[in-house]
Amino acid sequence: MATQTEPAPTPSPGRLDPAHASTAELVTRLSDQVSTLVKDELRLAQLELTEKGKKAGLGAGMFGGAGVVALYGVGALVTAAIAGLAVVLPVWASALIIAVVLFAVAGVLALTGKKEIQQATPPVPAEAVSGVKKDINTVKESVHR
Repeated sequence: MATQTEPAPTPSPGRLDPAHASTAELVTRLSDQVSTLVKDELRLAQLELTEKGKKAGLGAGMFGGAGVVALYGVGALVTAAIAGLAVVLPVWASALIIAVVLFAVAGVLALTGKKEIQQATPPVPAEAVSGVKKDINTVKESVHR
């Protein structure tokens, strides 16, 4: 029994057989495929970033909630300190002592923060700017030689 050979499949319309396509057609197809690939990758990146953004927002909200609850905890500790001093002093004197201590801590933190901010100003990457200027000068010197 003789076996029949099947004809080679013909490419569907819009899809040229790469073996028989011209260079221009192949370049056009490559350009289209690269464009589609880049668009798809950008869509995927956008979806990923959107999902990560939602999770980051939720996490930030939880950190904010934790900060509020911690603030209430600090208030409770301050109240406990006042109540503890009230055992040996009048309540008003206990509250005054605790307030002075808190203001002293706030003052130290404010002065330390001010010092850190002064060290961070001006907010210009001085070393990077200096490096770029040196690079520009080097290029200028090499061009003028």
